[in-house]
Amino acid sequence: MSVHERRRTAVGGSAGRARRLWAPALVLLLLPLGGCGRKPSAAKPVAPPVPVRAAPVVQKTMPVEIATFGYVEAISTVSVKCQVTGELTTVAFQEGEFVRRGQELFTVDRRPFEAAVRQAEAVLLRDRALLENATLEARRADTLSRQGAMTQEQADNARTAAAAQAALVKADEAALENARLQLGYCIVRAPIDGCAGRLLTQAGNILKANETAVVTLTQIEPVYVAFSIPETQLAAVRRYSAGGRKLAVTAAPGAGAAVAGELAFVDNAVDASTGTIKLRAVFPNADHRLWPGQFVNVTLVLNQEPDAVVLPAVAVQMGQDGRYVYVVRDDMTVERRAIAVARVIEDEAVASEGVKAGERVVVDGQFRLAPGSRVEIKGGSRAGGTAAGAPPASAAGTP
Repeated sequence: MSVHERRRTAVGGSAGRARRLWAPALVLLLLPLGGCGRKPSAAKPVAPPVPVRAAPVVQKTMPVEIATFGYVEAISTVSVKCQVTGELTTVAFQEGEFVRRGQELFTVDRRPFEAAVRQAEAVLLRDRALLENATLEARRADTLSRQGAMTQEQADNARTAAAAQAALVKADEAALENARLQLGYCIVRAPIDGCAGRLLTQAGNILKANETAVVTLTQIEPVYVAFSIPETQLAAVRRYSAGGRKLAVTAAPGAGAAVAGELAFVDNAVDASTGTIKLRAVFPNADHRLWPGQFVNVTLVLNQEPDAVVLPAVAVQMGQDGRYVYVVRDDMTVERRAIAVARVIEDEAVASEGVKAGERVVVDGQFRLAPGSRVEIKGGSRAGGTAAGAPPASAAGTP
């Protein structure tokens, strides 16, 4: 073999080995290119429905009312004092006890006043005897004067003495009556029905007439509840109370149940510094649930609105554009809808526009929703609580 042939053979062998090395690499490079033009066979997954709770929008009669707060006032508070000066001998009540009008509370030493009564009786007896004698003298003088045995002047003097003695007897009778009255003041009785406060003195102390207070009585039933409303709502109060109509008022002490009463007084002037006017309601308070000085939540019921559109207050949400609710459509998707709330009463909102009776609104799970979201209703509606942005009852619209 020549040198030229050996060189060609060597070159050909090298090229063959190179082709064998590049062939697998070329196959690997072409594999991805072959799949670039294919469409994906798997479909995009569908989001599962959002579990929520919903409640129906209903139409029913709802009260038109003003909600505010106030405090309980006693109709009468009496500071009990003794009307005579003397030693306090007995106390016949307990602190905090409910007493009735006329019930004995305490007594003052009676002995000096009993002696004064006996003295006044003796003086009266003496002067009555003197009056009887003066009357006889006047009669005799009058007879002698007619017979000429006594001058007319002497007869007139006898009649004057008898009249003066009669006046003295009347003064003695008044003095005896006053002595008996002072003796009666030794027993101090309750002037009103009420609750006795703290005992301000103890037995054995000397009481000064009309100065030393022994106890304070506070009337518990009935009681007043005083409250204020904005002057803008005064016209509605006057309109609904025209003709002597009594407006219902409820007062709720803390978290307790409300107590029923009625409006009794509207002040004659608006407070210019606050723009409010004071009102007062009276409550029978037979169960003593209201206590003087206690703060209470007050609701003044003006009227009843028939066919009001009502939904749970918790369904109302607050957004940048105002209040809104999620309404569940027939295809189980939700619609975000603006709503106008006239007032909120406890856990119910009265809508003036935005929803209608028969529709369903989402009351739980709103934070996971967007307009058009599919939903799955779980359980029943959940009541209670006022949604963020719902107006407080005190800001309820008043027609």
